[in-house]
Amino acid sequence: MSFVVDLPDPPDQRVAAHCNRDAVLAVRKGHPWIWRDSIDRVNRDGAIGELAVVFDAKRAFRGIGLWDPTGPIAIRMLHQGDSRSIDHDFFEERLLTSIDRRAALEDDPLTTAWRVVHGENDQLPGLVVDRYESTLVVRLDTLAWLPYLKSVITVATEALHATSVVLRTSRKVQAQLPPQLDDGSTLWGSTPTKPVEFLERGVAFAADVVEGQKTGHFLDQRDNRRLVGERARDVDMLDVFCNSGGFTLHAAMGGARSVHSIDLSPHAIAATRSNWQANRTSLGNSRLTTDVADAFEAMQALIAEGRSFDLVVIDPPSFAPRQSAVGSALRAYRRLTELGAALVRPGGILFQSSCSSRVGETEFADLIIKTLRDEGRRPHSVIRTGHAIDHPIGFAEGSYLKGVLAALV
Repeated sequence: MSFVVDLPDPPDQRVAAHCNRDAVLAVRKGHPWIWRDSIDRVNRDGAIGELAVVFDAKRAFRGIGLWDPTGPIAIRMLHQGDSRSIDHDFFEERLLTSIDRRAALEDDPLTTAWRVVHGENDQLPGLVVDRYESTLVVRLDTLAWLPYLKSVITVATEALHATSVVLRTSRKVQAQLPPQLDDGSTLWGSTPTKPVEFLERGVAFAADVVEGQKTGHFLDQRDNRRLVGERARDVDMLDVFCNSGGFTLHAAMGGARSVHSIDLSPHAIAATRSNWQANRTSLGNSRLTTDVADAFEAMQALIAEGRSFDLVVIDPPSFAPRQSAVGSALRAYRRLTELGAALVRPGGILFQSSCSSRVGETEFADLIIKTLRDEGRRPHSVIRTGHAIDHPIGFAEGSYLKGVLAALV
């Protein structure tokens, strides 16, 4: 196997960035970002992907990171403290450390997809690497990583015995890619010609690593899907924002009588049905119905029809991509809880999650519980959930996923 596209080498030049006191203090405490307005001056206009050497007001060395002059985060810190070379050996050390953290997953034959690198939380800010069987998906939140992908891919493919590596990017990065690359390009090895099949706690799924959302599957909800599945025996379940059917399939494998799955995306519903068929022989008499629809409108329609369920799962996308959207996000979460409360049978369960990092865990949980009580549904048992083992939290903003599972009177 080999690289199938030309990737650039690391630049020889560096940017010297003199930062203000607050930025230096944050770096010393391990924060991975330096904002553009925290830089007092630079020695030159550097190109994206150059290394930025960080100095304090007294010109003392404080660290080194990736330079990105195109966005509000100007430097993504790779190392702070004493001077250190950022080379192939450096990236090898970081990647192998990340893989070792996930040894429990690597040794589990029933789970063959997991996050190898969780960006800032694994001290590789702006870089995500997900594994689906022998396919790796590299996702970039900054083009500054491009000159270092040769090292990343060389180490990761050897350590994980990969047969292909696919590139995925944020929208901003996609617009900056050089002509030989695109979102979904194969970087190394063979090109996937169909969704990649994998196991999650013994449940069969397939991830569209080329055109699917993010890297193809939301791996961060693995533990929450198990939690729901363990409570699904003999229930009628509603799965809202079902995506490719993660909660749907775990509930069915857990013995659910029926699952009704809703998503606005026809592609997501098609993936849910395909994953259902892949597990058909293990699902007993469980029944699946689906609806391509807006979640809010579909839930209102179910209420109007007098429908109800023993288990309702609401797993929406991020409603707060920026701080100014937090207010509207909280209103949306509250409305979803109101609708969910109306659809849960007495003695049933509501599970609701948020992947908005700007909405705190306590704020989210308090909102859900208060709304349930306002709707006359007393939660007599509440479980708060967070990240799976392959999504560690290394700094405050890295904590984004939170969930509330409430058994209702």
